Amino acid sequence: MSWANSGMQALIPIINRIQASRDAFTHIGTPVNFELPQIAVVGGQSAGKSSVLENFVGKDFLPRGSGIVTRQYAEFLHKKGQRFSDFDLVRKEIEDETDRVTGQNKGISPHPINLRVFSPHVLNLTLIDLPGLTKVPVGDQPADIEQQIRDMIMTYVSRETCLILAVTPANSDLATSDALKLAKARALIVRNKLRVLNCRK
Repeated sequence: MSWANSGMQALIPIINRIQASRDAFTHIGTPVNFELPQIAVVGGQSAGKSSVLENFVGKDFLPRGSGIVTRQYAEFLHKKGQRFSDFDLVRKEIEDETDRVTGQNKGISPHPINLRVFSPHVLNLTLIDLPGLTKVPVGDQPADIEQQIRDMIMTYVSRETCLILAVTPANSDLATSDALKLAKARALIVRNKLRVLNCRK
């Protein structure tokens, strides 16, 4: 349906301006009381989340692997105005900023690293790369790291505007997938919210 596509194309620049305004408020620590649609990538460690995200962007830039191609560029919210065209440097900046915020011993932080990739060949999407689900603390991680990560993930995926992209390795049993369990938990939360809203009508 061409009318739907043209309507979406007209909406994209508006959404981009709203996102830019939202980023500006986030940068100065001012809370914003509206949420744009987002896709949260959830899965265990080594489940393949990075590969899924990089396929959306068309670049290998997350902290693992190597390689770079073509003419996209990226900007970080914490380095406003600085363009990165070398995606090996994008990966390094993600690693450096993560170490700056969380330390170098596998810590986690609720503060996001905002990265925007500009390209004529990618979809206009907001993707959230969340920490991999883990059960065993590594480095200086606290004993309750599993619960901390789950709590962080739920703060994102329980938003009504968030879609969950649950990633599970092909050689794993789907019945025991932690990512799918979280997605089901989120569906239950949303269902209960709808029941409350229906009761109020």
